[in-house]
Amino acid sequence: MSNNANKSYSEFLSYIFIITGALMASFSVACILLPNDALDYGTAGLGIIASKLTGLNLSACVFAAFLPFIIAGFFALGTHFTIKALIGSAVYTIGLEIFENIPFTLDTEHFIAVAFGGAILGGGLSMILRFGGCIDGSEILANIVVDKVSEKTGKNISMTSILVSFNIMVYALAFFLLNQNSALLGLLVYIVASSIIDHFTDHFESIKRVTIITKNPDAMIDKIRNDMKKTCTVMNSYGAIAGKNKTVICYVTYFELRKLRDIIDSFEEKAFITVSTIDEIHIKS
Repeated sequence: MSNNANKSYSEFLSYIFIITGALMASFSVACILLPNDALDYGTAGLGIIASKLTGLNLSACVFAAFLPFIIAGFFALGTHFTIKALIGSAVYTIGLEIFENIPFTLDTEHFIAVAFGGAILGGGLSMILRFGGCIDGSEILANIVVDKVSEKTGKNISMTSILVSFNIMVYALAFFLLNQNSALLGLLVYIVASSIIDHFTDHFESIKRVTIITKNPDAMIDKIRNDMKKTCTVMNSYGAIAGKNKTVICYVTYFELRKLRDIIDSFEEKAFITVSTIDEIHIKS
């Protein structure tokens, strides 16, 4: 199978996994979490709160809450990401509409049901994130903020504080506008789902350090700088077999990682690539 055929097949599989993950997430929310008085988190949580307060259609409220972030993601993260985010969010909202009308009862304690539902939600979201999609606008917002801070100050910060702050706002709204149980059970959903996501995505909210070892990195570096507005560190290196090389180090967010891989893959030049998670970066001036 040629490289182009392999790439097309991988891309097709990524959409299948994004759709599957979105259906898992919508099933968890519609059939397990909401019947047990719990909320999803992020922008979906805002949509659920709006639906409960106004009586408007749930899926419509959730999609309306996410739509501005999809548009922002188009300008900040590119067309490829936006298509996957749009497909994931559309399947998620359609899934909510379908699963809301399916009679399903998890006859157990709220605590157990919410823990189980949070695990299914986390599994679905992990699948979406692993294959380049997104169905939560707070993650897009966090990525944009991190990117702007990096562009203006040169500092790379984690998305964690932004995501936590956003979700604190969501649960505060639920606490005061709905009821305490919904807010506290929603917080439990967030903890369970986040633990699952961290396990399967290697802390997606953290900065990723990408190390590229190649012989002629100049064109690749220019494309990274022009297309992603990212700088790189370049060092001379030597391999026991390959001989003289250049080692290129670049720091990106989780959502920028796939775009960086696409840039690297667009060159015929052979390269050895590693990706590691960085929790903190300090710059001493």
